[in-house]
Amino acid sequence: MSKISAKSALISVFHKDGLAPVVQKMNELGITIYSTGGTEKFITELGIPVTPVEDVTSYPSILGGRVKTLHPKVFGGILNRREHEGDQSQIAEYDIPQIDIVIVDLYPFEDTVASGASEQDIIEKIDIGGISLIRAAAKNYKDTVCVATMNDYEELLEVLESGNGETTMEQRKKFATTAFNISSHYDSAIYSYFAGDDVAKALKVSETHVMPLRYGENPHQRGWFYGNFDEMFTKLHGKALSYNNLLDVDAAVNLMSEFVDDKPTFAIFKHNNACGVAQRDNIHQAYVDALAGDPVSAFGGILISNKEIDVPTAEKIHELFCEVVIAPSFNADALEILKGKKNRIMLELVDGALSRKRDTNKLEVRASLNGYLVQDPNLKTDEKGDLKNATERIATAEEIEDLLFASKICKHTKSNTIVLAKGKQLCASGTGQTSRVDALNQAIHKAQSFKFDLDGAVMASDAFFPFPDCVEIADNAGIKAVIQPGGSIKDQLSIDYCNKNEIAMVFTGTRHFKH
Repeated sequence: MSKISAKSALISVFHKDGLAPVVQKMNELGITIYSTGGTEKFITELGIPVTPVEDVTSYPSILGGRVKTLHPKVFGGILNRREHEGDQSQIAEYDIPQIDIVIVDLYPFEDTVASGASEQDIIEKIDIGGISLIRAAAKNYKDTVCVATMNDYEELLEVLESGNGETTMEQRKKFATTAFNISSHYDSAIYSYFAGDDVAKALKVSETHVMPLRYGENPHQRGWFYGNFDEMFTKLHGKALSYNNLLDVDAAVNLMSEFVDDKPTFAIFKHNNACGVAQRDNIHQAYVDALAGDPVSAFGGILISNKEIDVPTAEKIHELFCEVVIAPSFNADALEILKGKKNRIMLELVDGALSRKRDTNKLEVRASLNGYLVQDPNLKTDEKGDLKNATERIATAEEIEDLLFASKICKHTKSNTIVLAKGKQLCASGTGQTSRVDALNQAIHKAQSFKFDLDGAVMASDAFFPFPDCVEIADNAGIKAVIQPGGSIKDQLSIDYCNKNEIAMVFTGTRHFKH
């Protein structure tokens, strides 16, 4: 039976915003309405006739409201199959009313957890009757309309108006699909609450916010972002974001979260790696010096600042073709300058977004083989107290600052990587190389090609040196301080070379591979 004319509806909702026009339309169409508790009171106050569910079941709401609709006369009315003779015979035998439309939403479990409520309050927000009604009505979509969210009230109203109370199979199946999406997400949220940190038993990932992207990694691939983008950014200007844009934006935010409370810092990203980073007394100079790190790679890059973008900085940025500019805020005049390129994407960080990104414990998930790889995020940042002097020469205070600066960049650069820095400025990185020697040679070549003087620069490595070749190459380039995890069985070879050539080396004890 493709088209069904609705004669009755069960309405029991937590959220009543937007419900009134739906109820009024049902009343106009002569649809009998059954309801419970607060929803029944809401409908009555609209002056619309409503039948309490208790009148159907002959049972009151019991156990403090935990049991209201869990009754064969309710679920029989929803689950009966109109074209099934046995079902219709039993419906008549037990005087069960046909229910054609079910409008139910769920207690706000996730919001209650997020509010920091007590465990008892959270448990009480685990919906039983609502989730059962949704599953029943959605299962029987061939005969029943299931509306499981206030976001669908308007669509239901349009359906009732256009069809004069009649619905099609296609419409009912669409509502059912939304309903099962809601119910599965709800169950995943409850599981996640109970599992806590014990995530090893099962992978449950559910996200109901979705943003279509211009395309995937390549134009022939489709792409979507699942997540609440607006919790992180306010998009101020520019074209729609692409899959690659968001990969770079994520990489940029991850790095800048390391500098959230620091002096003005600017970074430029290309293909998930920083090609320019600098920290200065003002954001304009930080940008100028970040750009100097690799002005070639910066073309078409992603720019991010930890401070407001002012007019001088905006004027300089406007000279560069770049895809995205990210900042905590933009001076009004600076924003108008940057809007001069209609496709340039401008993202303003929501207050506290960088700090939240730094402190997040959200699992990292990556598709692999016929399953998924899951890990904790790398929340470890190398700090001064972590450093262990491995050599006779002790790094100076200025070198320590540069070493920690380089280490932060190294942590967010693809392995194998070597980072060279001097005076809180990225000189060059060797990124994603199969050999650490190749990574170092790449970094030195890039730094020298952009006229950096590496005499007195520092070097950071994401993993230990298995041989002394890297420190020897670095020494020949003028580098005099090194930060690395340590832990190789041949650490002493590198230490001996450093001692012989008056190079300071510190161990962090933490590897920062990033593949």
